[in-house]
Amino acid sequence: MLKDKIRRKETGIVTYGMTPPKETHAPDKLAEIARKQVERLETVRIDGLILYDVQEESDRIEDDRPFPYLQTVDPTTYGSEYLSGLNVPKIIYRCVGKYSEPQLADWLGAPSDQDRFSVFVGASSGKQQVALGLPEAYELSRRTNPALTYGGVVIPERHAKKNDEHLRIAGKIKNGCSFFISQATYDVEATKNFLSDYYYHCMEQEIDMVPILINLAPCGSAKTLDFMKWLGISIPKWLENELKHSNDVLDKSVRLSQKIFEEIFDFGLEKGIPLGCSVESVSTRKVEIDASIQLVQDIQAAIEKRLRPVFAI
Repeated sequence: MLKDKIRRKETGIVTYGMTPPKETHAPDKLAEIARKQVERLETVRIDGLILYDVQEESDRIEDDRPFPYLQTVDPTTYGSEYLSGLNVPKIIYRCVGKYSEPQLADWLGAPSDQDRFSVFVGASSGKQQVALGLPEAYELSRRTNPALTYGGVVIPERHAKKNDEHLRIAGKIKNGCSFFISQATYDVEATKNFLSDYYYHCMEQEIDMVPILINLAPCGSAKTLDFMKWLGISIPKWLENELKHSNDVLDKSVRLSQKIFEEIFDFGLEKGIPLGCSVESVSTRKVEIDASIQLVQDIQAAIEKRLRPVFAI
């Protein structure tokens, strides 16, 4: 069970993430999209399904968005009404700044006969006007629904600029975050630098390290690459060149993503950092979605291969 794995701070948690369809779709279209998604995800053994809460983010960057922003179906609604046939825990992202305190409290306090999970996301930039900040959301969650298992977002690339991401994470752990999911990862060096500081800080301050899921997002075209860069995903120049000049961008991206994850995962294993993986497709193209599903299976095999000797001792 996902809740038990998080509570035990286990290594090797694997999730899949996706954005709900745009809300302008007719109900029968939404049902058809959901049916195909369930069919795909039934083929993989994931610990949880992440459903993103999208915000517009135009105030974060001046460049035009490569893909237009479209309001999507609320992730809780989509998970419960359209993906109910998928018997895995749903992890609901909440961009808390979009909601007033009563709105978030209503969502937090909604009755449920299943374990609930969420990831609280703060403002996309200092310019964004927010109704509620992360500290208030944490306190509201603890007060309204103590049983909710909630986590946060980690951005290792931000650590390269400010050198304080490990302190942010430590503070969020003290505020009740029991797991973290990274931004899509292509920069091994930045991620290992963050993890190193996270590890030594936690050792010095006697803080129990919680699971961090390294997010992977395959890139299948130049337009997807532009969108990922617009989202703020850090892609080293050498890697960008490899993708742009590859005869098969998607295959190259998938192979690089797995290699990146394995290097980071091995680094975490050496230090006892509980790492896992989350895979998503930022594109709605079938070929890229199918590649992300295959990547989940490849990552699961890589994790099991590395953990098998540990369990055998």
